[in-house]
Amino acid sequence: MSVSIGIIGLPNVGKSTTFNALIQERQAQAENYPFCTIEPNKAIVPVPDARLDQLAELVGVSNVIHATIEFVDVAGLVRGASQGEGLGNQFLGHIRDVDAILHVVRGFDDDNVVHVHGQPDPAEDIAVVNTELALADYQQLERRIEKLERQVKGNAKLQPVLDLAKGLLESLAAGQTLWRDPRRDTPEFEALNTEMRFLTAKPVAYAVNVDEAGLASDNAHVAAARAEADAQGAPLFKLCASLEAGLAGLDDAERGEYLALAGIQDGGLATIVRAAYNMLGLISFFTFNDAEARAWTVAQGATAPQAAGQIHADFEQGFIKAEVAPFPLFAEQGSWKALKEAGKLRLEGRDYVVQDGDVIYFRFNV
Repeated sequence: MSVSIGIIGLPNVGKSTTFNALIQERQAQAENYPFCTIEPNKAIVPVPDARLDQLAELVGVSNVIHATIEFVDVAGLVRGASQGEGLGNQFLGHIRDVDAILHVVRGFDDDNVVHVHGQPDPAEDIAVVNTELALADYQQLERRIEKLERQVKGNAKLQPVLDLAKGLLESLAAGQTLWRDPRRDTPEFEALNTEMRFLTAKPVAYAVNVDEAGLASDNAHVAAARAEADAQGAPLFKLCASLEAGLAGLDDAERGEYLALAGIQDGGLATIVRAAYNMLGLISFFTFNDAEARAWTVAQGATAPQAAGQIHADFEQGFIKAEVAPFPLFAEQGSWKALKEAGKLRLEGRDYVVQDGDVIYFRFNV
């Protein structure tokens, strides 16, 4: 299962620097002027998971294949982006296909770094970007309603979709996003969202980009952004993008040492991946053979056959049983053989719901 995250925010808040920090290399141009980024920067990076690395050591394989996540860094959005300001319509189009949004908010003061509104004001900055997303959805939905009103005259079955669309339009007009809309769990919303790819229906996490001093305790900018995120029920975390981008090229051990000196337990990538998986309802399971250990991503609630299907469609169609051990138990015993001898290896059928961290061997018949 592929996962993609769009990185958005005002110009000069540190989006491209954040992108470089996440992919741990300097791919995106990051300069002190608006619209430094024109075309979207894209990168696919491995999802860090210490459990997988430990599994590979336990089973004695050197080929470790992590799950991956794609980041899409688009140019800064400004007031009027939904009307085309700053090439906004073009930029908004780049994130319609992502699964979730990382909204970078400036949380530092620096007279040498231009702010489009003069000075950082997290509440206002967040409102500007969110308003543009809502306006873009509103305009698109308005056009769809016009078409539905014509179509429903010849097809009464479209009336529930039209009613839903009008209700959603009212919500957008009132400044509400569709991410938390109670109607989003209906089949009608799912069908409409598949077609429209609503920007405000995507789950959002806020990343406040601070200087190193801001990592130790919340400054006024972080506090203001946190209040906005709490009001929306959205996760928020801090990162120092310039610090982490500056560590690009170091190995994991060296990077970890520098981050620890700055009081950072997890780097930005691990934090963002964890937030994304929580928002999207995703978990990881592991497999291994004589050549490799590998992580796979599935939705929470996936059954064993569905998880097998992530590996190959034949595995799902011909599923028989799954040998399963939670990772902590596997790490304790050290091998399938030890698990079997201890009577701790479970044999699960088609109804088994996969849990995060399961180590699984699938039995199937083609």
